[in-house]
Amino acid sequence: MVIVTINQFIGTEKFYHTEFSQNINSNGVSFAYPPGVGILTKSKNCLACHTSNGSWGDETNNIIDILDKDTKKSMKQPDGSFLLEVKRFESKTVLTVIGRKDDGKSEMPYRNAWIYIDPKTIETNSLSKFAPGWECNLQLSCRVVGDKLDGYENAKITSLPMTIRPADAAQNTELSFQVMMTKGESIKGNAKEGMKGNFFEKKVMLKVLD
Repeated sequence: MVIVTINQFIGTEKFYHTEFSQNINSNGVSFAYPPGVGILTKSKNCLACHTSNGSWGDETNNIIDILDKDTKKSMKQPDGSFLLEVKRFESKTVLTVIGRKDDGKSEMPYRNAWIYIDPKTIETNSLSKFAPGWECNLQLSCRVVGDKLDGYENAKITSLPMTIRPADAAQNTELSFQVMMTKGESIKGNAKEGMKGNFFEKKVMLKVLD
């Protein structure tokens, strides 16, 4: 669940993300994440506001995966990117799975935030920052760990479904899949302080099957 707080309703003058103090969309000033990447601002990634200073930078025990919802097969390719192939006009649901293997000793992330975004749309005025011509019902989220999924019994994860559908104008597209594993709370007015986190970015290839 992502909560967006509109300043014109609550009257606050301090922001987790200071660039939101400029009302670029004429819809009141707001603070939220991960919509700070490309949607509410033109920031290209999470590091525009946050630092990657957590203890999970070593990806050995990290889990960042995209699974077919029905088969639970990973969409990960040998080079570490992900390939999602979908027939035009048909829907495909995948699971975004993020977390870390729990050895019972190491500090674990408390929440995970992620966003799928087409980098080419960030500087545009398009209302959709997902791949043009593709429909998507859950482009981003921020979720506390604790979800249960077969095969991940010894891990602290988040897992949510995302359904995508290539329409008439959809083309093969490369997305940026950005992830923040975090713990703690950001300081109002300075999102680089208070919260520990690690940033990761993966490539996701969307392929239309005609």
